[in-house]
Amino acid sequence: MNKNIIILLLLLSTSIGFAQYGYRDGNRIGISAGLSQTTLFTNNFDAKPELGFSGGLSVRGNYYNNWSMIYGMQFFSNNFSLESASNQKLKYNIQGVKVRILFSYNIVEDHVSLDFGPVLQINGKLGVAASDEDKIIKGTLLRAKDIEDVSTVSGNFYLGVSAGNKTVRAVLFYEYGFTNFLNKLNKNEDLEVLNNGDEFKGNLGTINAQVVFNL
Repeated sequence: MNKNIIILLLLLSTSIGFAQYGYRDGNRIGISAGLSQTTLFTNNFDAKPELGFSGGLSVRGNYYNNWSMIYGMQFFSNNFSLESASNQKLKYNIQGVKVRILFSYNIVEDHVSLDFGPVLQINGKLGVAASDEDKIIKGTLLRAKDIEDVSTVSGNFYLGVSAGNKTVRAVLFYEYGFTNFLNKLNKNEDLEVLNNGDEFKGNLGTINAQVVFNL
């Protein structure tokens, strides 16, 4: 995990250097932070969204006419919950880093833009409170800790809008994971048996509200 983050930081630094060289007139480096709400779209469990937070760095550079490109990295700590057999909330936490390369259409130059593009997500295992680890997930024979070892690399699609000025912008965006976040669990046949013999399949969806300060 640490090695992956170091590599991604180097890639981002290279991207920033390239952007600064190629788009000197319109380049802006942004620092962002805000809240997120994440849920797990799955038929395996009864999932509910929970609040989290994220923040990071980005570079916006002029590309062509009304189009810009955004290179960015976000560190995140997101949460969602599953229901236990005793109807209690099992809150899961996921932490990691996202790297994104976005296209941005300037609806109103320097004020309003529509942003979209791919996101690479690298994360650690799911975390759940020690007091909840042995609780049974509703509708299965799985303990809460049995599903912690999820896929660590996944792909998301980003769609968002930003509004403000050259210095401060509010950003609202949605990310949908188009890869199976639970796929790694399918490698353990014993877990599938405890999951009623069903294949594990789930996709993350996260809505974010952030403020970006451009340097």
